[in-house]
Amino acid sequence: MTKISSLITATAVASLLLMGAASAQTAAPAAKTDTTKTEAPKTEAKAKKAEKPRTPGSLECSKQADEKGLKGKERKKFRKACMKEVAEKEKAATGAK
Repeated sequence: MTKISSLITATAVASLLLMGAASAQTAAPAAKTDTTKTEAPKTEAKAKKAEKPRTPGSLECSKQADEKGLKGKERKKFRKACMKEVAEKEKAATGAK
């Protein structure tokens, strides 16, 4: 009798542990879908930014920065100065006409 009761007790404990693990696993995908929903607007915002066509001056400045191997703050600083020069050249060209 004690063998049967200990077997029943062990089975009950094992099933409780497995039920806890199963319910913990089903909650994780639900949280994952919530993060996917919040990421979707971010990608849409990036897509809207990407739709904007880049000017030839901007592309040229990017090429020059790539050739120099600039990254991060140095690249940003270089492109800002380069774009300023391009704008001044365009302004001078339209003013000369």
